[in-house]
Amino acid sequence: MAQPPIRTALIGAGYIADWHADAISMIADVSLVAVCDLSKSSADAFALSRGIKSYSDLDQMIEDRVCDAVHILTPPDSHAPLAIKCLEAGLDCFVEKPVALSAQDTAKINDTAKALGRRFAAGHNFLGIPGYTRLKTAKDAGDLGRITSAEINWHFPLGPLRSGPFGLWLLREPRNLLLELGPHLFAFAVDLFGDLEVEHLSLGKPIDLPGGGSRPQSWRILARAGDVDISISLSLVETMDDRSIVLRGTGAGARLNYADDTLVVDRANSSDIVINPLRKELYLAGQHMREGVVNFGRQLVSLNRKSAYGLSFQGALSAFYESQKNGTEMVSRFGGDSAVKVMRAIDATLDLMPMQDPIPVPDSNLTPKPDVLIIGGTGFIGRDLVRALVKSGRDVRVLSRGQSGPFGDISDHVEMFSCALSDPEALARAMAGIKTVYHLGKSMDETWEAALKNDVGVTEIIARAANNAAVERFVYTGTIASYDMSDPTQIITEETGFSADMSDRNIYARSKAVCEAKLLEMCKNDGLPLVIARPGIVVGKGGPLQHWGIGRWHSAGAVRVWGQGTNALPFVLIGDVVDGLIRMADNPEVVGQSFNLVASTGMTAKDYFEAIHRELGARIVVKSGNPTMFSLVAGVKYGLKKWVLRRKGLSRPSLADWKSRAHFSSFDNRRPKDILGWQPVEEKSKFVKIAITDANLFGF
Repeated sequence: MAQPPIRTALIGAGYIADWHADAISMIADVSLVAVCDLSKSSADAFALSRGIKSYSDLDQMIEDRVCDAVHILTPPDSHAPLAIKCLEAGLDCFVEKPVALSAQDTAKINDTAKALGRRFAAGHNFLGIPGYTRLKTAKDAGDLGRITSAEINWHFPLGPLRSGPFGLWLLREPRNLLLELGPHLFAFAVDLFGDLEVEHLSLGKPIDLPGGGSRPQSWRILARAGDVDISISLSLVETMDDRSIVLRGTGAGARLNYADDTLVVDRANSSDIVINPLRKELYLAGQHMREGVVNFGRQLVSLNRKSAYGLSFQGALSAFYESQKNGTEMVSRFGGDSAVKVMRAIDATLDLMPMQDPIPVPDSNLTPKPDVLIIGGTGFIGRDLVRALVKSGRDVRVLSRGQSGPFGDISDHVEMFSCALSDPEALARAMAGIKTVYHLGKSMDETWEAALKNDVGVTEIIARAANNAAVERFVYTGTIASYDMSDPTQIITEETGFSADMSDRNIYARSKAVCEAKLLEMCKNDGLPLVIARPGIVVGKGGPLQHWGIGRWHSAGAVRVWGQGTNALPFVLIGDVVDGLIRMADNPEVVGQSFNLVASTGMTAKDYFEAIHRELGARIVVKSGNPTMFSLVAGVKYGLKKWVLRRKGLSRPSLADWKSRAHFSSFDNRRPKDILGWQPVEEKSKFVKIAITDANLFGF
């Protein structure tokens, strides 16, 4: 008699939840039945897209006995208590890395699982890719000879270090960077060689964070396992992606690119000195060809579900669930004992970290008395707006899900307020004493139903709370993306309307347009003191190198621009956007109006990347993008997701939407200049200096 499927649930509905859910769907006899997240809106949106049950209370989910196992995908500081709670409730646990914040806490989870006879697996997912299994098999079989040294590398940009959000757990302390990324690298070393003796740590490329404090962007760790010398490297600046393991043995060398799941072995041959170079390179070329063809075939037939990253989760989760199905021990590389060894090595590395300079705090002991509220105040625009307002003598309240923000140095003028944006009572408290509200927030939704709830619905709730609090000004940031910018002959002004039917537009552009319409209705009928800002492509210090308003990025060194890259783009400097926002709040005559904050620099995408090369010495590969081809490819993906993967609530942007991303239409920015007195930087050399030369785009 066949056993019923294993029922599993996800605790945490962040971005990583989709990878887990997709991997679960590829494993036979395992069924995803529920998701739990403290944010009810996040849980509901994820549950809707997957057709599963939603919870915002873990105790209730446990009490309902809907699942046999859980995946713990919450912030790392919550992993240990959640895992122990679920194990004690009789649930097997797969815990994302870092499993805990120390070896001691990891051991507590492991000991609890053993005592209760439950299964506990560590989310060291890259150990699950097929290429790693092949590498370990070759190493254990002696095919590489005796291993003399190993290099384990993670050279991959970490955008939040340069452009935020800075409230992430990842950035709260310097040690969190290693706790978050180190488990991938140390898990390889422990599984290949056993216990590690960490000998040296070198930190480099520090970057200052807003509000004080700095974070290292390069980590060099030297360790030893028996006779094997091990170097572990982390580089988080804008760099060429190199996530690899290099083993050097007495008979051969091997290089695993675990980000792409490709394994190439460099082996000596016995040919003479003339033939040897040709034979060696042909041998390597053949392996590269094989790896490329295999990976191409996998992704083609699996709709990208068998990308290297996807395969890593499938491999790790398969080990977890096969253990449950067969009643066998967990594969050791994912088991609790291995997880403890990994965390011991990380603890030993963290013990070598130098003391960090304390974050500067204000000299005054003033308590903020804010009359400005900013929703989205920890984002790119919000951070600069907060600082500009404080500099002008205003105190600011920043609405945030967390209690921390990048304002430690001006904390005597900035008050952090934790509040759910869908809670009218909490918003009423947040509005107390407030004269001006800036709503810079946005939700990133995959379905239109979710956007209606999380963006449009939440914006209405915020606006009603502001109106009830009798604020004097409500400034909302829409987006120029809501315009149809597909016609090169069109000149857009604030009088240019959005399309009557936005259903063929991307969700972000459509949602922002509907938000504007709802707010304008409230302005007309209920007296909401509304002003709308629509920033262009915002650039400058604190913004990302890989700006998706310009093109589709494939790495820090390659981008395919939306279109030919020869039409002028609606760039605008971050400082000028902030200046415009402040002017909108201060001008009593602009209620009910909108302003497109776009500078007339005349710069094209190709001009922009040419300036990066000239000013920073970095040549980025820039390719033109055909909107028709973008649309066709997106249409194929839409059909496959809808009819093969059975995804619900998907939208399919039209060809005009793809053309709009190229910003073919131009803008007339006379209204903000004439009415607000706004004077953006438009002289090209000055713009380049601020947007590129002084913007620290690469992080070093």
